[in-house]
This record gives sequence, structure tokens and C-alpha cells, in this order.
Amino acid sequence: MQILVADDHKLVRDGLRPFLQELDPGVEILDAATLGEAIKVIDETPGIGLVLLDLMMPGMDGLTGLQQIKTRIPETPVVIVSGYSTRDHVVSAVQAGAAGFIPKTVSGTAMVNALRLVLSGEKYLPSSTFFEDPTNQTIAPVSTKPAGAPPPFDRLSRREGEILAQLVEGRTNKEIAIALSLQEITIKVHLRNVYRKIGAANRAQAVRIALQSGWVMPEVIN
Repeated sequence: MQILVADDHKLVRDGLRPFLQELDPGVEILDAATLGEAIKVIDETPGIGLVLLDLMMPGMDGLTGLQQIKTRIPETPVVIVSGYSTRDHVVSAVQAGAAGFIPKTVSGTAMVNALRLVLSGEKYLPSSTFFEDPTNQTIAPVSTKPAGAPPPFDRLSRREGEILAQLVEGRTNKEIAIALSLQEITIKVHLRNVYRKIGAANRAQAVRIALQSGWVMPEVIN
């Protein structure tokens, strides 16, 4: 498997290597520091299986660089890895052809889980995008939630919704337990309830159902 990491910071490119090797021990990691270099690698390397792309590196010009890459390799998933992850950034990138959007603030484990989801044919969106207050956006955000939450998600308790949101972000049970100050066994119990209520057999199905339905965890109204 060949993965292209296109980012103008060598520290980022080198830092991603050990995590990408978890996807496939025999992975070949290619890199580029500019859009021009990325396109050259793509043109000279048939069969690239995944591209990790920084939106802010030289030559990108917003989403134009992403569109140029997708024109060359339309069947290859391109995942944006960026320090900017507002709802507008995420939705616009996905609409332009990105298979996912991973904030640079996520843990290595969460990133690997997200990339596995993408490689399985799904799209990955960070759950933090769904919690933003639209009034803080300079541009009206594109809604990721259909009118009316699907009935199965209406059955989730607030805690179950929090755990599902963490699951969508690619966190492990241990990481969710730490984030919510709960015991890991408690997370497992809640997850069994989540699976039952939304009709999922396992965590991968739960994430897929949540993403495909456009589910957004509702805000608490005091």
C-alpha cells in the first residue's frame, strides 16, 4: 500500500509515519511539501491508495489543490489533515471531494481509526464539527443534519449521545472513559445500549450509521 503525505512541515510528515505503519506494516510512505510536488508524485506513482493533504501548504489556493488532485486520482480517497476544522472547512472539503477531514489536534489512535474507516469506503467527519455554535461562523454553515433526528437516535440518553459522538471521532473505550471521567466498563455498558437502540452490531456499524444518517448530537436546553 502506498500513502502520500502532503504537508509543508517535515515534522508533521515524519510524525505521521509510525501511525500510518499501523494501517499496513508494508506501507510505502511518500511525501510532498507543496501542491506541485504532490501532483508530481501522483503523476509518477500509479496505484497510490491514500492521500493525506494539508490545505495550507504552498500552492493549494483553498480547495483548488484538492480538486486538482481528485481530477488525477478520482477513485483514491483524499483525507484533509488540517489545523483548521470549523464546520465550514469540513463541509466544503467533503463537498469538494475529500473522503474525510482529520484535525491535527486528534490523537494518533483516533487518526488511525478514522483512516481505517475511510479505507473501508466510508467518510470521516470530526464530531467536534457538529458541536460548533453556528452563530460564531463568519459564513452560514452547511447543515449536516436532516430535518428531524431519526427516531433511533431520539432514544439515546444524553450520556449515550456523548459516547456515540466520541466513537464517531475514532476514540477507543479507554480514551472515551478518560474524556468523560467514567470507568471503562461503564463505557462498554453504554455502548451496548447504543448499539441496541440504533440497530448496530458493533462499533464500526454504529459509526457508519451515525455518519450516513447525518446524526448530530442535540444541545442541552437549560
